[in-house]
Amino acid sequence: MNDNRQERQRAVRVVLGLALILPLIGCAVPEAAVYADRGAETQDSVLAVVGGVDVTESEVADLMASQLMRVEQERYDLLKQGVEQIVADRLMELEAKKRGISVEELVAQEVEAKVSEPTEAEVDAFYEERKDRIRQPKEEVTGQIRDHLLRERQTGANATLVAELKSDYGYEFRMQPLRAVVASAGFPAKGPENAPITIVEFSDFECPYCARVNPSLEQVFKKYGDQVRLVFRQFPLNIHANAQKAAEASLCAQEQEKFWEMHDAMFKEQRSLGVEQLKEKAARLGLDAAAFNECLDSSRYADAVVADLQAGSAVGVTGTPAFFINGRFLSGAQPYDALAKVIDEELAMRKEGS
Repeated sequence: MNDNRQERQRAVRVVLGLALILPLIGCAVPEAAVYADRGAETQDSVLAVVGGVDVTESEVADLMASQLMRVEQERYDLLKQGVEQIVADRLMELEAKKRGISVEELVAQEVEAKVSEPTEAEVDAFYEERKDRIRQPKEEVTGQIRDHLLRERQTGANATLVAELKSDYGYEFRMQPLRAVVASAGFPAKGPENAPITIVEFSDFECPYCARVNPSLEQVFKKYGDQVRLVFRQFPLNIHANAQKAAEASLCAQEQEKFWEMHDAMFKEQRSLGVEQLKEKAARLGLDAAAFNECLDSSRYADAVVADLQAGSAVGVTGTPAFFINGRFLSGAQPYDALAKVIDEELAMRKEGS
């Protein structure tokens, strides 16, 4: 049985990782982050003693929060991957037994037989869409592209089979999502305070990827309306010369209840975020210019911006944009479908729990 399982896993496991496909990215690509409260149930152990003073586990955990969160996320991802593989294995065993065939024969019938070889036209189209990123002659990567397209189709056929078998035999996923504890009260926001979905966004006004994600967020509000609340928190990166003052400017605008107007103006004009240009935007938006200018020149909100940076770093944010949907972390300029998937899962869980 173990030998057969290994053969089956080799038959259905998809090799992902073709370097021709670039992942969603942001400004300074966020590392994996996360959040479990695994240490909450354990006693605060003393890990060292210096000059008669204890060094406690919680003290070390606070110092190393981002790195520990990354380890926790990796652990969760591995467990989830293992669950999914075991579930697929067992479902295929059940179906193969029902049909009186081997698992390998089942895979051949339901996966391999339903996948066609990529055509030359499909390989050419794939290359043309990505040639600026591939930067190699088509002749050198044609084989890789063909293999990738074939594996992609095998992935889809395998996923379809597993989904059908889950429906036929029954399936319940009980792993709870990892969630960060991210403060949302008291920050610029739109949407009802009692909305079932809270999205906390850490963003940088000078980051082009942060601007690109805004249409996805607009689409979220268009579909989900009052079910969603968006909270904006600052994460200006030091690679962007104007990001810090732009962040402060948004909070100065918040004083006059014009945060989102300034937010939109700065993202639309990311090449003009110098101090004088920020002041011009405020005046154009109808803010009290004297009050806004005094706020910006005094760096009144500099400490608040730094506090947001520290809070983001503590939950694993290392780049922008970064999202926490009811505490669930998503990194990079996510498309609408990725945001909607998590929102739908959260709404479904809320419905099941009611």
